Amino acid sequence: MDIAVIGTGYVGLVTGAGLADFGNDVICCDIDPKKIDALNHGEIPIYEPGLDKIVSRNVGEGRLRFTTDLPEAIRRSRAIFIAVGTPPKPDGSADLRYVEDVANTIAKHMNGPKLVITKSTVPIGTGRMIERILDQSGNGHKGSIVSNPEFLREGSAIEDFQKPDRVVIGASDEDSIGLMKEIYAPLHSLEIPFVVTNVESSELIKYAANGFLATKISFINEVAVMCELLGADVQDVARGMGLDSRIGSKFLQAGPGFGGSCFPKDTSAVADIAKRYGYEFQIIEAVLRVNESIKERMVSKVIGALDGEARGKTVAILGLAFKPETDDMRDSPTIPLIKGLQKQGALIRAYDPGAMENSKKIFENITYCGDAYETAEGADALVIATEWNEFRALNLERVKKLLKQPLIVDLRNVYDPHRMKAEGFTYISVGRTEDARSREHVQ
Repeated sequence: MDIAVIGTGYVGLVTGAGLADFGNDVICCDIDPKKIDALNHGEIPIYEPGLDKIVSRNVGEGRLRFTTDLPEAIRRSRAIFIAVGTPPKPDGSADLRYVEDVANTIAKHMNGPKLVITKSTVPIGTGRMIERILDQSGNGHKGSIVSNPEFLREGSAIEDFQKPDRVVIGASDEDSIGLMKEIYAPLHSLEIPFVVTNVESSELIKYAANGFLATKISFINEVAVMCELLGADVQDVARGMGLDSRIGSKFLQAGPGFGGSCFPKDTSAVADIAKRYGYEFQIIEAVLRVNESIKERMVSKVIGALDGEARGKTVAILGLAFKPETDDMRDSPTIPLIKGLQKQGALIRAYDPGAMENSKKIFENITYCGDAYETAEGADALVIATEWNEFRALNLERVKKLLKQPLIVDLRNVYDPHRMKAEGFTYISVGRTEDARSREHVQ
């Protein structure tokens, strides 16, 4: 099928490449000529393992193209995926200006029936808004609206697209459902479940899923606080919980709070949606409060490890992105961590395998280093903030020699506390050790 994907950000580029890999003829559009020029020269603007290969393969086989000519892309395509950004406004609601702009452009340039699919995460009612725009501003051609939310995890997006847990299709007519199943035909052979529902339910599924996962993260992070107060081990508690099939083990890893492009934005948006309909989504509101408090607590944890005084001390930060295998710095827990430490007078040395350039747009007065060992050199404490694989197998003897004192604050619980004690480190993690409780200066 001839498909246009509008927007070449994270979701749009992965979607376009994935649909082309399914055998569709795909043209990806963006208003940024520099981005399109880079893509046409084989340069991938985001860090996502395997994306460069799938793009290169489908460009080479003629199924994937990139352009800034949106009207032409609309005219040549039967199906049009909207994958533009929906950034949060200051009040937490989603900014739909780009979605509206795209809908108006589609309405203006339709030259036949079009299947218009929202891939962006959008508030409930957006599909109907697009439908009204096409009806009122269009040129007489029919536009059918479908909601097809994405569930891509950064760092494993290609696998998630090719072998998803489910495909959600929100549509109002059988023809649209049939066309969507044709687009995703290769997934039928894999027996991937298709959830077919109305547009509003599909839009809510995305928010409900991310809200629930964010809730699990905040819950285990509060359990970790209790573990520190009581002398329990959060990993044992999480395992005891997760083996219950009704709960499951995923998203029960204690840490410095959730971040990234989805959870903070989507939880804030669903809370705003509820308010607009006269309801307070109390659990989600609590999740947002807990996440902010956990991030603040991490600053106190590091300062406590430094005996309550950070001024003039050097802190080495390993990991800047909100999670490993991505360069995404959006709402990363390292942002309030580093800024909080700097506010207390700490000097920061930092290293991340993928997010260094993006972090430079956020931080000032940071010494960026070439690897973990250069980062540790001369530091008063080493903080593991993102669990990249290369931080899981550090030469601990070398690290100990490089640090001013053998102090590691592990915000991702990468290492075993008993091993670290045997190696001669003062080791502080999240919700696991009596040492963490006794050294932390938190009320």
